[in-house]
Amino acid sequence: MTPPGTTLAERLTRRIRLTGPMTVADYMREALADPEQGYYRRDDPLGVAGDFTTAPEISQMFGEMIGLWCVDVWSRMGAPSPVRLVELGPGRGTLMADALRAARLRPEFGAAVDLHLVEISETLRARQAETLRGAPLGTAPTWHDDFATVPNGPLLLIANEFFDALPVHQFERTPEGWHERVVATDPEGDRRFRFALAPPGPAIGLLGPDLLEPGRQAAPVGSVAEVSPAGIALAEAIGRRLATFGGAALIVDYGYGAGVMGDSLQALRRHRRHDPLVEPGCADITAHVDFAALGRAARSVGAVVRGPVPQGPFLDRLGLRLRAATLLDRATPEQARDIHAAVERLLEPTQMGTLFKALAITSAGLPIPAGFETPGTATSP
Repeated sequence: MTPPGTTLAERLTRRIRLTGPMTVADYMREALADPEQGYYRRDDPLGVAGDFTTAPEISQMFGEMIGLWCVDVWSRMGAPSPVRLVELGPGRGTLMADALRAARLRPEFGAAVDLHLVEISETLRARQAETLRGAPLGTAPTWHDDFATVPNGPLLLIANEFFDALPVHQFERTPEGWHERVVATDPEGDRRFRFALAPPGPAIGLLGPDLLEPGRQAAPVGSVAEVSPAGIALAEAIGRRLATFGGAALIVDYGYGAGVMGDSLQALRRHRRHDPLVEPGCADITAHVDFAALGRAARSVGAVVRGPVPQGPFLDRLGLRLRAATLLDRATPEQARDIHAAVERLLEPTQMGTLFKALAITSAGLPIPAGFETPGTATSP
């Protein structure tokens, strides 16, 4: 029994001393999702007063574009009713509220929507319920701890900045080959925890066939490779659901397409960089998304994958600049400044326009979704 008042760091220290160093993935999972003291079990982390800001909080235009994208895909699916509209990690519900407001252009879409939100934070569930009160929906939202409990049926899924928070394993290249990074205690240092390398073992199999690629084999000593079994498994589950029941998933996150290695583990606290090994549970810990791995997982079960494409061109093709122009027509000078700033932040390569990417997973036979067409052939959602 853990004594009352014990911090998460103290509990993890005791665990490591009893059972040995833990993988980076296990550490990340405990720091973010521990039932009592995990970061995502705490208070609302979003916004200026929180630790980070996501695209939906930057501007209503982001969620509106996603809403129009959903309506367009739903129409191309043959307008099924009901359709499971699912958001993974909905934050405060801002994206979904903006999406549903834009979707009012097709009232029949709102009537067909069966909304499901995958969220483990009770605090954020309450915020989502408040934000979505009065939204045009066929049924009231249903909350889930896991995608696996979402009912079967035609699916539209949105995951904005969700996959980056799924645990990653890290591997480091040494003169003797690849070794998994682990988190150990640091009794002689000024921190409670430190990174270490585990002896060779079966965990190296997590790297799979990618480890055999020439680039990985020839990687210099000190190189770091990351893999997220949780992300791969979820992409496979989504792909299987889409291949069976039809529909599309839109994943927007920061990450890379293929062939990139490096230590991308990072933590944010109060909008500043934070050491991920200091005060677990008090900061958001994330890693860049390997979109190529997600795509392979979805394809392996019969789904079709489009992208990834940079967020800037994706939102531009959906009409974000046109929406901004409409808002500017009736904006005050202060609102106009905010709109221009939001457009720059969401679209420009030096802001979120290139680092953030969009990936679409669809059922076979569905036309190329809006935003993923070859330049010059784009269609408006």
